[in-house]
This record gives sequence, structure tokens and C-alpha cells, in this order.
Amino acid sequence: MKKTILLLTILAFSLQTKAQKINWLSLNEALELQKTTPKKIMMDVYTNWCGPCKLLDKKTFQNKDVADYVNKNYYAVKFNGEGNETVNFKGNSYGNPNYDKTKENKRNSSHGFANFIGINAYPTIVFMSEKGDLIMPLRGFQNPNQLELYLKLFKNDEHKNITTKEKFETYNKNFKPEFKVTKD
Repeated sequence: MKKTILLLTILAFSLQTKAQKINWLSLNEALELQKTTPKKIMMDVYTNWCGPCKLLDKKTFQNKDVADYVNKNYYAVKFNGEGNETVNFKGNSYGNPNYDKTKENKRNSSHGFANFIGINAYPTIVFMSEKGDLIMPLRGFQNPNQLELYLKLFKNDEHKNITTKEKFETYNKNFKPEFKVTKD
């Protein structure tokens, strides 16, 4: 009995240390926090039915290095692109008037804010400045090292010096990922 309890305790501890948690906020909360402590926003725009969205949560957002970096340097926002949350953004209110509760885990109508920022694919990771201005939407699944490139590019405003496709390709080629990726 004692061995079983010890084994379960060790297993629970090892699972806790492997899966890190990003401190997710709503967009309204992040925008409010920006007023007193400016930070960039990394917003995961997902839907409940999206397989790649679930993969992004499991393979990328639970990565220890990703979670630690995001928690330290960004306000992390989880936003359902087909949900019914009301978003107040730069003096306007956005909702989803055609939201159908019976389709909560199926394709639903697009949220007004997702439409406003031009989201038409899931998942999309949206980066915003300290003032809430759109920097860039990043479409599709990103593994930890792919996301690391953008997290670091935007964190220090290095993207402002990349004005051509060629400059980005050079940046990408010279980028040395540091996040550790585990295979499971």
C-alpha cells in the first residue's frame, strides 16, 4: 500500500512538472492590465471543434519553456473565435449575435472581434503591441521552436527592422531556438 501511494505521488509530481501552465486571461483583462503595466499580448484564437487548436494546447502551450517565456513577457489571451464573450476594444464592443449554444462544440458563427481583426482560420496566434495594436496574426499550428522565433521577434520589437521577405528569411535562418522540446 505504501509503495502504491509513493508511486502515485511520484507520478503526480512528474506530471505536474512536465505540463506547464500559461496564465491565460480574457482579452478584456489583458487590455485592462496594459493600462498600468504595459506588455505585449499573445492571443490564441481557437474554436472548440478545432483539432490543430487542441494540438497547439498540448504540444506547444504546455511546453515548459514556452509557458515560462510567455508568462514572463506577454499577457496570454485565450479567445474563442466562435464564442459568445463580449470584447471591448478601443471604444467598440464586439460580440457574436448569431452564436448558437446548441453548437457550442461544433462550427458556430464567427465572433465579431475575430472578424474585425481578420481571423479566418484556426488556430491563429495574434500578437498585439503594448497599446493593443495588431502586430501580426500567425496562422496554423506552431511547435515550440517555431513559436519561439515569433515570441522573441516581437518581444524586443525586432520585427520593426524586418521590412522585406528577404530580411525575414535571413532572420529565420540565423535564429537559434533555445526552447527544449520533449518527445511524447
